[in-house]
Amino acid sequence: VQLVESGGGLVQPGGSLRLSCTASGFPFDVYTIGWFRQVPGKEREGIACISSSDGRPGYLDSVKGRFTISSDNDKTTVYLQMNSLKPEDTGVYFCALDPDRGSWWIYPWHWGQGTQVTVSS
Repeated sequence: VQLVESGGGLVQPGGSLRLSCTASGFPFDVYTIGWFRQVPGKEREGIACISSSDGRPGYLDSVKGRFTISSDNDKTTVYLQMNSLKPEDTGVYFCALDPDRGSWWIYPWHWGQGTQVTVSS
């Protein structure tokens, strides 16, 4: 399984960024794909995911209303639109995939390499 992220960078507080992740090489027809975030000094946490079967999204409470996850029609490319970014959103964002939605929120089986997002003035 390959997960390739892009779209990270430096943005000012209140700004926006869009992350992309393209998935390939997986044998599952049904899976959950989305984004984890690693903030310095904290454990990696799931922030948004989407199911391939029905497109149902899920979000960490702290990003609801600011972040939106979406995907292309075949669910192999997933996007994370991040608006109203805050300094505490700074971290490394990882694309992650798991065949099971419940397992995804605990620790997905497959990970991308991560992309740095820095929110700073």
